[in-house]
Amino acid sequence: MSNSIINRRQFNAALGLTSFGLFASAVHAQASPEKIKIIIAVGGKASLYYLPLTLAEQLGYFRAEGLEVEIKDVVGGTHALQAVVDGAADVVSGAYEHTLNLQNQGQLFQAFVLQGRAPQMAMGVSVRNLPAYQSLSDLKGKKIGVTAPGSSTNMMANLVLARAGIKAAEVSFVGVGNSLGALNALRLGKIDAISNVDPVMTQLEQKGEVRIIADTRTLKGTQEVFGGPMPAACLYAPIAFVRKYPATVQALTNAIVHALKWLQTAGPSDLMKVIPEPYLLGDRALYLTSFIKVREAMATDGRFPEEGAKTALRALGSFNQSLDVKKIDLSKTFTNEFAQKAKDRFKA
Repeated sequence: MSNSIINRRQFNAALGLTSFGLFASAVHAQASPEKIKIIIAVGGKASLYYLPLTLAEQLGYFRAEGLEVEIKDVVGGTHALQAVVDGAADVVSGAYEHTLNLQNQGQLFQAFVLQGRAPQMAMGVSVRNLPAYQSLSDLKGKKIGVTAPGSSTNMMANLVLARAGIKAAEVSFVGVGNSLGALNALRLGKIDAISNVDPVMTQLEQKGEVRIIADTRTLKGTQEVFGGPMPAACLYAPIAFVRKYPATVQALTNAIVHALKWLQTAGPSDLMKVIPEPYLLGDRALYLTSFIKVREAMATDGRFPEEGAKTALRALGSFNQSLDVKKIDLSKTFTNEFAQKAKDRFKA
């Protein structure tokens, strides 16, 4: 009788393990990406603003999630967005606030993993062109370089100017990119001021070529400029894409959160082994200085702060008269569903 009980127990246990194994296999199968080949459009991949994206690619984290990711690098954030709108890319690596503008235009895009918890942008005036600069009013009628018209750097410049009572129409915005083109535009006197990201801004600052007048490369600076937490770089896509390919979106999120986790403990030497040489602008020490300056602006676990979405909406509404703030449904512009799962998995 005892043998019969033991055998029965063993059989039930084995059956339970088998069932669990089948269940686990089923769950794993469900978690496999529905769409393996993904094109991510990004405006200026070499900037520190998109460092987590670069790390996920260089460290092989996309491949580890079963994805074949192609990163299409374009001039600026608005061009990256247009690539997805035109069907030339699946996902955008860009600024969160674009989801607000898109919804205002009747297009639903949703951000699903945060790369930067501060904009990492700075605005400065040319020491060469405006040596006697005293206040923002001195920028009226001047040329201001931004990564691309309509980009997040353009948005920041608009916000800074608006708080001084200066309308966008009272200055000229010039797209200069976020690499050597931006450096050359200022050095050759083609622009009078610049709103850009690192390592461009740190290089100009260190060489005494710009005077910084607004800085969101730190959490404190972001609070001063935006009045609250401001989500920055993220991955976002048409909400229809997010709903149709949830396992693919989860895989993309996992790769970015994995990169953010790696970044939490990475040292300078670790970073230099991963970053492509052209991204350094010919100066490794400068790149590391720039990285240290913006390190706290990097997201830690990929999740969006609820208050951050409200900050972004307030900021846009302060100067964009065409934005109907009351009609924007913030809950549709971002989700933490995928980032939370990735955070739990990687202990980020």
